[in-house]
Amino acid sequence: MDEMTLLPLLAAPFMGSFAGVLITRLPHGRPVIYARSACDSCGSGLSAHELLPLFSYACQRGRCRTCRAPIGFFHPAVELAAITLAAIALVVTGALSGAPDMARLWGGCVLGWALLALGWIDLRTLRLPDALTLPLVLAGLVECDLINPAALGDHAIGAGIGYAAFRLIAGAYRYIRGREGLGQGDAKLLAAAGAWIGYEQLPLVVAGGSIVTLLAIGILQLTRPVTHMPDDAWPARIPFGPGLALALWVLFLFGPGPWGTS
Repeated sequence: MDEMTLLPLLAAPFMGSFAGVLITRLPHGRPVIYARSACDSCGSGLSAHELLPLFSYACQRGRCRTCRAPIGFFHPAVELAAITLAAIALVVTGALSGAPDMARLWGGCVLGWALLALGWIDLRTLRLPDALTLPLVLAGLVECDLINPAALGDHAIGAGIGYAAFRLIAGAYRYIRGREGLGQGDAKLLAAAGAWIGYEQLPLVVAGGSIVTLLAIGILQLTRPVTHMPDDAWPARIPFGPGLALALWVLFLFGPGPWGTS
């Protein structure tokens, strides 16, 4: 395994660190690029060595060097998740055999890291911000154009069908039930799915996302403390983005993707 093959794995913790910034700042409209990182408890600015993913957390034993307040495991968790995504992409794309598909490897990593941030934000806020979903649509079309330009039309159609299908379903649900049932962010995420893997696989994305979401709900129902959460306290709104994101990423890596469409 050469240096170029390992590069996505080396970049993963830094991309995970950036994903953590997106998750914490985007939903609140805080600047992402130009604002300096600081301790949430005392506001002390973080130096360069304190921004090293995982390493700085381990060296400081999970505490701020200035006020000694606990940092929490959120950022290391996102960084570890980003590393896991890159490791899976390495294995799936043939890195262990010594001849990986670099286009699929980098595409899988970039898509996985973006979906990691989107899914986490949706879990926290029930929102899928345009600042991530819309560039993801464009990135999928660019990826397809670079790998298989002949399939670009199918993927552009997929983006349109994905968005239109969910908007129609959302409109019908709102008309019948008198309330929102599917957010615009979900429609834009399905548009991104169409851009990345084409319209033919969109039903699999929806089915896979639904299965993941239903399984997660079932697990929560089985594990929640019955005495502390009555049925009427159960949240009516369930995030669909994480399930869609996982289904899209799996289908991109394991399915035909743009390379299998003519």
